[in-house]
This record gives sequence, C-alpha cells and structure tokens, in this order.
Amino acid sequence: VIDACARTCAWPDALQTFNLMAVSELESNRIVFNATISACEKGGEWKKALQLFKASRSKVELGLITFNSSISACEKGSEWEKALQLFAAAQCVVTELSMITFSAALSACEKGGEWGMALQLFRLTAQMNVELG
Repeated sequence: VIDACARTCAWPDALQTFNLMAVSELESNRIVFNATISACEKGGEWKKALQLFKASRSKVELGLITFNSSISACEKGSEWEKALQLFAAAQCVVTELSMITFSAALSACEKGGEWGMALQLFRLTAQMNVELG
C-alpha cells in the first residue's frame, strides 16, 4: 500500500498507513521505511523524509535505497548541506554508492549554487568508477 502511495505521490496516505502500522504494533521493516521516505520525497516533504530517516536508523539496517530517497528529498527541498551530510553517512554505511546517490547529491549542490562541492563530487565519481549515465 505504501509503495503504491509513493508511486502516485500520495505522501499523506503513505504516512497515515505508516502511522497506522505503528499504532497496530505491526513491525516496520526497511522496505516500509524506504517506501514511506520515497513517498515523502516525491511529495516534496523533505522534513518528513528526514524524520523518517532518523527514526529508521534505530529500527532497521540502513541501505542504499534509504540513503538515495533521503538525499533526493533534501535535493528537492534545496537542502544541499543535509544532502551532503547524508551522502557522507552513506559512504560509511553502504559498500557501493550508485549513480542515483551521486546524481541526487550533485543536483542538491547545483540547486544550492555550490559548484565547488559539485565539482568535488564529480571528481569522486571518477575515482570510484561511477558512471553518471
């Protein structure tokens, strides 16, 4: 249900379903957190996405999709500093970053006018052999 909400940008419905799961004492797993964060990201609700990211850290093992959705949410909210903080955290947790991870962080820097940071990230893609498509 939450994934369907994410696909249709129905973030309020995704959050409501997520909260109903908590009230019903149903355990949320990484897939549920990822789908809810993604719904918030697609709905432009970066603050809510970050709240969920922070909540997920103590409940599930973080993965690449969790970071990608959260970085993308910050990018859409023009929160380049938060996006880069998440990017740095992802480097410590995830074994291999993806094109999506780099693209979202690069886009966040671009929106923030942080061309120097964007250039550093671009150089890092070459060092890590990540193709940006």
